[in-house]
Amino acid sequence: MAEAAELVLAGRTVRLTNPDRVYFSARGETKLDLAQYYVSVGDGIVNALRNRPCMMHRFPSGVDGEKVHQKRLPKGAPDWVPTVRVRFPRYNRTADELCVSSLADVVWAVQMSTVEFHPWNSRAADVESPDEWRIDLDPLEGVGFDTVRQVAAVVHEVLDELGAVGFPKTSGGSGLHVYVRIRPEHSFGEVRRAAWAFAREVERRAPKLVTTAWWRKDREPGTVFVDYNQNTRDHTIASAYSVRGTPLGIVSAPVTWDEIAQAEPADFTIATMPTRYAELGDLHAGIDEAVFDLSPLLEWADRDEASEPEAPEV
Repeated sequence: MAEAAELVLAGRTVRLTNPDRVYFSARGETKLDLAQYYVSVGDGIVNALRNRPCMMHRFPSGVDGEKVHQKRLPKGAPDWVPTVRVRFPRYNRTADELCVSSLADVVWAVQMSTVEFHPWNSRAADVESPDEWRIDLDPLEGVGFDTVRQVAAVVHEVLDELGAVGFPKTSGGSGLHVYVRIRPEHSFGEVRRAAWAFAREVERRAPKLVTTAWWRKDREPGTVFVDYNQNTRDHTIASAYSVRGTPLGIVSAPVTWDEIAQAEPADFTIATMPTRYAELGDLHAGIDEAVFDLSPLLEWADRDEASEPEAPEV
């Protein structure tokens, strides 16, 4: 096994120890392969993570081994790796989390065995004011991706009617995420209320396919849960272009709305994404220019709470 490899990125030299360690057992990709994947989608992964508090999901012995959820930046990090301090009121604690500003920061995290990147939906300038509304289509057990596709079509329809531009991506698992940029002028609670109101409208239009039931036991079998809770403070999901901790190295991949009808989540892996990215570039590149005003959704929330109060946060 090679002792180390060095990559020069954004004017920084990042040293990778144990570059030949196998991280993905299905095809045998290594730690160095993972780093090179992130280099191949460099603008995209940095755009997805830039200036956001970020939880690192680390797999020190590869994805078949133990998974470590790391909020605090590991000790011994170079002084050039940026962080942002976030507070956890429930525990009266703070943590200095990774806050990516360049590709070198991403690859340094890979050196620390990070496979998955889970950023907040707010940025360092004001961590308490989200600038991203996240729509999470989470199929219940046994529900196929075809049902997710059908729900995605309804989501797209409602977004179009609102005048909101949604940026979809596969989750890297069995679901689909859609991101909408918003102005950072609302609390996490307000964004969650807006997300709840949107989810309720999607459920009304496709009641046999969609559930917003809070308790798992109350969700109808065969449905997709539109998980508005992903907009709660300190709830994170894998970013666009993040690899997931699976033997195949499946990627949470940006897709176009037209592609969803034929897309299969397992088609997007660290083996296939570099070529796709070279051909298409970053499909989420325009997200910062498509800012949506949440006011209509907050009005929907006021209307709906009269008949069914929103579930409490957890």
